[in-house]
Amino acid sequence: MPIQMSPNDIRAVYQQGEDAVVNLITMLIDRLNALENEVSRLKGIFNKNSHNSSKPPSSDQFRKPNNLREKTGRKSGGQPGHPGNTMAMTETPDIVVDYSVSGKCSCGYCLDNIVALEFERRQEVEIPQVKPTITEHRAEIKKCPGCGKVHKGKFPSHVVAPVQYGANAKATAVYLNQYQLIPLERTAELLNHLFHLPVSEGSLVTFARQAYEGLEKTENDIVEQIRAAKVAHFDETGMYVEKKRGWLNIAGTQRLTRYFFHDRRGKEAMDAANILPRFNGTAVHDGLKAYFLYTCKHGLCNVHHLREMKFQVEQCHQQWAKDMTKNLIDIKEQVAATKAKQETCLTKKVLKCFEKRYCDIIEQGYKENLVIPVKPKPGKRGRTAQSSARNLLDRFKKYHTAVLLFMHDFDVPFDNNSAERDGRMTKVQQKISGCFRSRMGAYTFCRIRSYISTVRKQGLDVYESIIKVFSVNNGSISFLPE
Repeated sequence: MPIQMSPNDIRAVYQQGEDAVVNLITMLIDRLNALENEVSRLKGIFNKNSHNSSKPPSSDQFRKPNNLREKTGRKSGGQPGHPGNTMAMTETPDIVVDYSVSGKCSCGYCLDNIVALEFERRQEVEIPQVKPTITEHRAEIKKCPGCGKVHKGKFPSHVVAPVQYGANAKATAVYLNQYQLIPLERTAELLNHLFHLPVSEGSLVTFARQAYEGLEKTENDIVEQIRAAKVAHFDETGMYVEKKRGWLNIAGTQRLTRYFFHDRRGKEAMDAANILPRFNGTAVHDGLKAYFLYTCKHGLCNVHHLREMKFQVEQCHQQWAKDMTKNLIDIKEQVAATKAKQETCLTKKVLKCFEKRYCDIIEQGYKENLVIPVKPKPGKRGRTAQSSARNLLDRFKKYHTAVLLFMHDFDVPFDNNSAERDGRMTKVQQKISGCFRSRMGAYTFCRIRSYISTVRKQGLDVYESIIKVFSVNNGSISFLPE
């Protein structure tokens, strides 16, 4: 409520003596500080975006924020010396059509039977009309002349119905729906228009379910290999299933990806994903407290820190944040330069220098953000709220080792971009198709996308790899592509 005091009310307080005036001024100062804190908090909420906080890019509105990257001064597009890429002629065309010269020259000589000196070539690349190929499998039926017993030939193990779709047809449907993220209705329409293959949405769901079942062993292989990795990346992002918000847990390395859906966020989901409870390497993540409940080593994503410090510099004018940003970038550049020399670690002198600078900046930050004692409100429980700058400083101090682990161990990256990249396409799927209608649909998507992401990381052909799911051991595979 606003404070309303007339000049006469102020004089009345003054006449009550020194204590009354002190109490009034103290009350007004407390109220002013509270309002300033509230204004600062609201300004912080309004000015946060994906470039200075952990908010997703989809939440950015009204303006395009500045990028963290420094300007290079170069024009956009291909740079000088770039080889470029254009369509090249083939020396083995499938069809050759010659256009002859006939008639008479202007001098009157007939050109019909003159041998051509050479040909000017132009090539046209075309897609032939695609029609499905129907293979009829026929098993002989014979009757023994001696005893009358009937014998029948055996069909291939994958031919189980009077009429069914083949591995290529199923793989194409899964490729379009699960990899290219085309919704079911449009996938069915595309298959009909381009391939003259009338497929119902129900059949598309069945194909995806078959791929899900066939990839069970592969998913287990991926989980085991991530557990054994020296460094793995972890992240989590919201996923809507049956109109409720759940969580997609992401775990991966440079060659492996595993997605796992769970209703909850935190340790319960991480235990159910069954990687971190048995993981002994270094987990790189964004600092969610649940990760620190596991005994493995931890490396924090410093790109998150750079974003948060960008906010502190731009909105809160924190000099320490500017100094810490430069320090982390200097360390990153020093590590990159050392790696380029084929060296495996920084010298002790350099490490000690960066460590001291890191600690000095934190101390500087605490001096810039002294805690002002605030009398707690009656009945209010819990810790007294701190400024975002103090919270960030506390994190840098508490998780000193995790923040600078990339400096001591060159196998640990500066950021957690690997896991964030792995999560991007799942957000695209949600934007295109909305929430998953069933939990089974979410489980199916996670397992198939784990396989697809792993295949891509290992440089294999996605479409051919999906075909293998339907063509090996009657739709069941038990290998991880190397």
